Amino acid sequence: MPMAAHPPRPAHSTKHLALLRYPFRDLVFHLAQRDDGLTNGTALWLGAQCLSLYLADALRLKAPPARRLRAIELGSGIGLSALALCSMGWDVLATDLPDVISAVLTSNVVRNASQLPGGSGTIQVRALDWTVPADQWVWGNGTFIGLPGGPGTERTELVETLGPPFDLIISSDTLYAAEIVHPLFRTLHALITLSAGHGCRSPPVYLAIERRDPSLIDLALADAVKLWGFAAERVPHKKVVKALDKGGVKWDKEDWEGVEIWRFTQKTSSSPVSANV
Repeated sequence: MPMAAHPPRPAHSTKHLALLRYPFRDLVFHLAQRDDGLTNGTALWLGAQCLSLYLADALRLKAPPARRLRAIELGSGIGLSALALCSMGWDVLATDLPDVISAVLTSNVVRNASQLPGGSGTIQVRALDWTVPADQWVWGNGTFIGLPGGPGTERTELVETLGPPFDLIISSDTLYAAEIVHPLFRTLHALITLSAGHGCRSPPVYLAIERRDPSLIDLALADAVKLWGFAAERVPHKKVVKALDKGGVKWDKEDWEGVEIWRFTQKTSSSPVSANV
């Protein structure tokens, strides 16, 4: 890919563009998006922009790992964060709902992944509906992990599918309605439990949000701690500013005011705190 010449613009100023020429570090991603009001997941949002640059700065490795690290993203949308991690050498499982996958995610991954430089990881796209409980997930299927009514015995043998254990879980711009809170954190808890069950250390979760509805965000954070047993820590704003600056982004304060990145880790207990959850 060509050297990035111009820093990325904030997402709200590019919603009208059907194809984004999106610079990330020394790369340029070509990302299709739709702003047709049918779903939030087919357009670029600020959280993904900030999270991808923060991870590029925070996850720099001091030494090559013994194996290629593996990440899963919930609500991948147009694929920016998943492609960013992949370009950094991670194997990435990008997940979303089928309509988002068919509208933008798969085509963006196909368009960009083959152009990544040597040393990049692999990236796969599969559907995961958070309303489907973990005991109905299918890791050997090349199309979906969890879909309502999905046949649990169906398998796809054409590809070796990515699955647990995961070293990292990420999500951005996915806390925007009260009915999403419980399914999201249930899914996060299950992914951590599955990864730890393979004898690996529990993976951290990085969640990027826009605080449009402060009461909703406060409720979600409280539930993550009280109901699901997460330890929650906000990434200091100055660290995010530093990461954006390193990525060549110098937005005005009002361009991304309200964006926060939170880091969640699982406490020693692997079960939800509340027996009613």
